[in-house]
Amino acid sequence: MPSQIELKYGCNPNQKPARIFVEGAELPVTVLNGRPGYINFLDALNGWQLVCELKAATGLPAAASFKHVSPAGAAVGLPLDDTLRKIYFIPDGVGELSPLACAYARARGADRMSSFGDWISLSDVCDKATALLIKPEVSDGIIAPGYTEEALEILKSKRKGNYNIVQMDPSYVPAPVERKQVFGITFEQGRNDCRISADDLKEIVTANKELPESAVRDLLIALITLKYTQSNSVCYVKGGQAIGIGAGQQSRIHCTRLAGQKADNWLLRQHPRVLALPFLPTIGRPDRDNTVDVFISDEPDEVLAEGKWQHFFTERPEPLTREEKRAWLDRQGGVALGSDAFFPFGDNIERAHRSGVQYVAQPGGSIRDDQVIETCDAYGMVMCFTHQRLFHH
Repeated sequence: MPSQIELKYGCNPNQKPARIFVEGAELPVTVLNGRPGYINFLDALNGWQLVCELKAATGLPAAASFKHVSPAGAAVGLPLDDTLRKIYFIPDGVGELSPLACAYARARGADRMSSFGDWISLSDVCDKATALLIKPEVSDGIIAPGYTEEALEILKSKRKGNYNIVQMDPSYVPAPVERKQVFGITFEQGRNDCRISADDLKEIVTANKELPESAVRDLLIALITLKYTQSNSVCYVKGGQAIGIGAGQQSRIHCTRLAGQKADNWLLRQHPRVLALPFLPTIGRPDRDNTVDVFISDEPDEVLAEGKWQHFFTERPEPLTREEKRAWLDRQGGVALGSDAFFPFGDNIERAHRSGVQYVAQPGGSIRDDQVIETCDAYGMVMCFTHQRLFHH
């Protein structure tokens, strides 16, 4: 393995020189194809940590889709039902997918708009099934502990042979102290090596204390995802995958609203009318993603107005009314919600309830904890205090 990798430039083209290295040691990464950049490696190394911790916590293969140093999606390898196979563009005739391929499909499919041009992280050796799902997607690169020969050849064919493929040494353990510079000043801190587990969910502070194993799994996914999401951040999870991530907001209620809107989009994409949209056979995946996003928004005329719908559909579909969307969302439930710091007001719980949240994990410690607990109790939610803040910058 190399001692350093010279990069084309840093975050922006004017930031030169740029490189990655480990002081006094070899790098734990090998570039198998392409030429990854500065932000690529930031996404790769954050994503790698996330998927490794997800696998350690759940025992399942894990995948993450990263953009601009925050995850757009993260998931573990649970099977896909027919609806998810359709909204995730799993081709007909593919048959049963490997657990790792299911994890990738979930991570990529949670927020396809945000995942456009993403960096993929896998906890396990990339197999052929996963590589075939990755091949048609617009992506910058991938990091994994290894690749089968078939998978490597498939991935090398992307982007005219320039797709970025990085192999990570799974035995690598970083130093306990980490440093970075800002404006020529060096910051130093102990690495955030806290291990999130079911033990962090034992303090249930609400009247409802029924926390099924599926909710424990989903809350762990939410918390581990938040550990590698730019703060402030909130994460909604259902069925083993993040369905809405709100990252980098100054206000926690804005995190909750942003992540909640993304969760609503994920839920609305499964509405029978959305599943039955009569797309033109020539429309590409990115255009289809954008069209669905606009169709379920409050401004559907952007794709349904006369002279516009003909670019996307074989016939003009009737838009979903506000009442129809609300009725569909009100039928949903079983969503888990994690927050990287305490909720200061009950309004966050009010917003979460509108997206089917039934389980909440947050550090606690607000002077208004009683108000937040009362709001959860009003909706019969289960809430755990973890006493573990998860800021990431």
